Amino acid sequence: MSAQHAADEASAIVGTLNAQPMYHSPEIRAVYARTRQLAQLANDAADHLIDAVDIIEHTVQRLPVELGDGFLAVLTEKDARLEASRRFTLAASLTALGAPDALAAAEQYVVERRNRGFVPGYRPPGLTPAQNGTLRAVARGDVGITQDKPYLRREDFRISISISTIRALESRGLVMREECPAWLCDERVHLTAEGRRDLAASFARSRTTSLSATRPAAPLPTAAAGHSR
Repeated sequence: MSAQHAADEASAIVGTLNAQPMYHSPEIRAVYARTRQLAQLANDAADHLIDAVDIIEHTVQRLPVELGDGFLAVLTEKDARLEASRRFTLAASLTALGAPDALAAAEQYVVERRNRGFVPGYRPPGLTPAQNGTLRAVARGDVGITQDKPYLRREDFRISISISTIRALESRGLVMREECPAWLCDERVHLTAEGRRDLAASFARSRTTSLSATRPAAPLPTAAAGHSR
């Protein structure tokens, strides 16, 4: 299931980080903490989902269900649905911030490594601002599609996502769509392996802009101006 897969991936990332010699700056330690936390939360969410499935199956078979502290009971179908729904809600709340945290940790790691001279050799083709913003929103798990119209699951007035941008990213193999069981959402948009690679490489690009590039320098006062009447 997806939650268990996320937990396994997070654990694998921790293993990969441990295998790389690097200076453990406060930023890198924060990346470790975020990743370990994500793995633990995903593991807990997976346990709740497994429990929900067991509750439904045991109720159908008229078998007792463990409700905590060793208490066993044979539930009615209504009670089983309520208990399973509670487990689903717990799993959703545990992983609600997983994607944004994973994105933040990835960017923090790449930027810190770049600051210490480790710049990824891969240079992806440039993205337009709209494409870059959409790719980040997809990485946060925020982009859904209903009736071929994209929308953001969370309010973000800084970016506007169009179906043409989604299709452009699809044509480059950076994102893909999957059916979504959520209410009022036909499809969810996910990053592909290539999309994750290109987005991670974009973190390593310098964003510093000189003052002269953003604002023209004010002209120096002349001697004549100082004595004008």
